[in-house]
Order: sequence, then C-alpha cells, then structure tokens
Amino acid sequence: MTTYPFNFSRVHPSWKECLHRGLSHVDPTYLNKLAQSTDWLPGPDNIFNAFSQPLDHVHYVLFGESPYPRRESANGYAFWDAAVKELWSPTGLSKKVNRATSLRNIFKMLLIAEGLLNPSHSGQEEIAKINKSSLVKTNDDFFHHLLKKGFLLLNATLVLQPHGSPQQDARAWYPFTREILFCLLNKQSQMKFILLGRIAHTIDQLINHQPHLEKLHAEHPYNCSFITNFKVIDFFRPLHLLRQP
Repeated sequence: MTTYPFNFSRVHPSWKECLHRGLSHVDPTYLNKLAQSTDWLPGPDNIFNAFSQPLDHVHYVLFGESPYPRRESANGYAFWDAAVKELWSPTGLSKKVNRATSLRNIFKMLLIAEGLLNPSHSGQEEIAKINKSSLVKTNDDFFHHLLKKGFLLLNATLVLQPHGSPQQDARAWYPFTREILFCLLNKQSQMKFILLGRIAHTIDQLINHQPHLEKLHAEHPYNCSFITNFKVIDFFRPLHLLRQP
C-alpha cells in the first residue's frame, strides 16, 4: 500500500481502505507538493479527522466548501471551528460565535428550528432571553452531538493553501471524493446529503445517478438568508441538534 504524507491515526479502521483507494486517484504531483509544505490547512495531522467514526454509523453527509483559513480553527471537520468554545453569553451568542459568521447563522437557524427564536427577530437581545438550560453549552458538545447522530462533516476540498484557490484544490480532491462516496453508498444505501455552498453543489454530480437519495441544496451559511431558509429549517427541525443528548 502506498505511503502518504498524512496522519491516519484518527481514522476509523472501516474507512482506511476507502481513503487509500481515494488517494490513489489524486494527482501524485499535487500530493507531493502538500508533502513538501507545512503551511496548508488543516495540516497532515487533521486532514482526515472527519473519518474518525465508523463508516456504517454515517446517516447524513454534510458538505461544506473548504477548511477554515485559521490554523486554530481548522480541525478537519466541515464547519467545526475549533477555536470556539462556549456557545452562549449573557448577551446572547458568545463573542466568538457571533464573530464566526457561518457558525452564528447555523445556530440562529437551529434556534428557529427549535421554536425558540422568531425568524423576524433573531438578534442578540432575543437570543439572550432564551432559556438555555436544556441546550448544549459548548461548541465541542454540539459537534460531538452531530457525530453521534451520524453526521459525516466533509468539505468539498480537504485542503486550503495560502497561495492557491479553493476551486483548484476542490478539483484536485474531486476524484478522492468520488471514491469516498462510491465506497460509502456501496455500504450505506440510505443516506441524506446536505450540500451547502457553490463548491459543495458540484458534489451533486457524483450522486445524481442515485435518485432515491434525499438531498438538501442550500446556500452557504455565511449568507444571512440561510437563517430563515424554510427548506433548511424543515430538514433540521426533527433532529433537535441543540438539545442536550
């Protein structure tokens, strides 16, 4: 088996064959460039963190675009900002959540889905009034809840380079993603896909031959319209992702 310049220690054994098969379809020149650099995100130790749970535990595949552009934030999971800890503050959302546009909009949408926030009044003052005793308290708790629910949190491109473009990296990882989805759907025929953002929508080309799959297409959460997108709210409402497990 070919040796790659990545850390597989956090990858669940059920994924390893799929990952190596996927990597065999990535341009070796591109992989060699990554091996000779240390300034790309999320880095060789974190790139495959999303595959830490068993393959047969996956029920939802949530696609984002690319890793966070900050080393303290990028951890290999789509939308999981590792620099954010507490979710709430006396004034509403915590300062770090409020500054992280996509994360802020995701939590506002989920509060609306829970019936705790009015779509037309979703500011900090209204969030501060919510009784949060039954809600998850930290960002880690929230994302671990997603993992327990069977979410695979993937970016359309696994790598963000300081002097490249997300589109170029997305094209480089496209063959890898194709193999991963083929492997996943070969073992898990019933799957729900959440495709967020322009780059993530290209993933639809890889699964459009599976008409039975449930798919949610939506704008990227950095768009304010995501907060009140009724299709998104209806999809997430039954999952109660903000409730403590």
